[in-house]
Amino acid sequence: MVFLHTNDLHGSLTDELAERLRSLRAKADLLIDSGDAIKAGNLAVPLRPDLAWPRLAHAGCDIGTLGNRESHPLEPAFRAKLEGLGHPIVCANLRERGTGRLVFPASKVLDFAGLRLGVVGAMVPIITDSMATKVASAYLWDDPVVAATKAATPLRGEVDLLVAITHIGFRRDMELAEACPELDMIFGGHSHTVLEEPARFGNTWIVQGGSHGRWVGRYRFELGQGLIEAGLLPLKGDPAPDR
Repeated sequence: MVFLHTNDLHGSLTDELAERLRSLRAKADLLIDSGDAIKAGNLAVPLRPDLAWPRLAHAGCDIGTLGNRESHPLEPAFRAKLEGLGHPIVCANLRERGTGRLVFPASKVLDFAGLRLGVVGAMVPIITDSMATKVASAYLWDDPVVAATKAATPLRGEVDLLVAITHIGFRRDMELAEACPELDMIFGGHSHTVLEEPARFGNTWIVQGGSHGRWVGRYRFELGQGLIEAGLLPLKGDPAPDR
């Protein structure tokens, strides 16, 4: 199975880059985005729908999670940031403060020609239950490692391949790999880490491709063999990843 992965685009996905990404998607099974795709900052309120969403849709994005840029403690601003979003979101640690209900599904199971893929999501916390500012927020964020582990563990026996899409940074991805060894891969974001080679912790591979649309990760995973191809492709034509 071939995965493409973007993270931390920060509004840099132009029409031209979206078309390049679309051509790569035509030769892959799944395009994943790990959040911070839009340009608006954490507390900014966009005046119009962000162009990242239709561009990701044009590229063929299949599923993703949210980053801090797509978040806001106020419901109208939060919805404004997500206006135009075209792909499914998974996020196990974002819930409504009043009801406690998850805003998005914690996980999804996707079928690919007989292969069952389990996908869980988690993002960096913005407002937590321990903060005094929670009274002004429509949402609360739980610990992402705890929430993702809780969502992923029961899926292991139901799927052939289990992955997480995260926006929590490389250090916390390492914590997640340790807490949830059931995961085969973690598609990370938030820390802008350029992993020329995937990092392996136990049986879990962690991947991340920097930021601002310089790179798209391409990974081939085969059941019984594991991760057999991996690398960052220059989306903007740069010669090699910088550290």
